Amino acid sequence: MFMIWWLIGVACAVWVIYDIVTYQKKMKSDHKLLWIIAAVVFSVLTAIVYYFVVKRK
Repeated sequence: MFMIWWLIGVACAVWVIYDIVTYQKKMKSDHKLLWIIAAVVFSVLTAIVYYFVVKRK
């Protein structure tokens, strides 16, 4: 069961980092860095917040 949650967390972190690096060209560098750090530390929670704050604009 732990392995499933770990894989979901890694997938969420990778998605947020990939989206920031690839698609968020107008975002400031310090904001990108904060999102990436948050994605590594709080992967699933960051992915949910990132989706509603950044992607749904």
